[in-house]
Amino acid sequence: MSKISPCLWFDGDAEEAANFYITLLPNSRIDHVQRSPVDYPGGKKVAVLMVAFTLAGQSFQGLNGGSKIAHSNAVSFSIDCADQAEVDELWGKLLEGGGEEVACSWLKDRYGMSWQIVPSIMPKYLADPDPVKAERVMKAMMGMVKLNIAELRRAYEG
Repeated sequence: MSKISPCLWFDGDAEEAANFYITLLPNSRIDHVQRSPVDYPGGKKVAVLMVAFTLAGQSFQGLNGGSKIAHSNAVSFSIDCADQAEVDELWGKLLEGGGEEVACSWLKDRYGMSWQIVPSIMPKYLADPDPVKAERVMKAMMGMVKLNIAELRRAYEG
């Protein structure tokens, strides 16, 4: 486990969410499922209390904390995507089962977690020393929901 791991709050479905998340990216797995030794505010004795999992090499914890607490865009998980096929695949998987498109590469999955699905080329385009190129890409991105690399490239190239 990493020294620091994000702990995600769930209302009883931490194990289900973790099992879903590990299907998204290579180097992902369930590391440990901790069952509660006693009844607690979020569940009963032997219910899943905490799930430790690794997602693309990063450790996470899923806590069945009890009452529903809404996640917000203040914390999101950004996935660096090599190409449009990876953008499309992850976008589709994360929307399955009740996810919601937001804007500019953002979406919420069925558990309410916010994700950014970002092509690897975006930081290069936005950091271009030519401010006109960067501005065109930014404007193009602002008009998209799921990012389209070909359209971003056209904006970049003018």
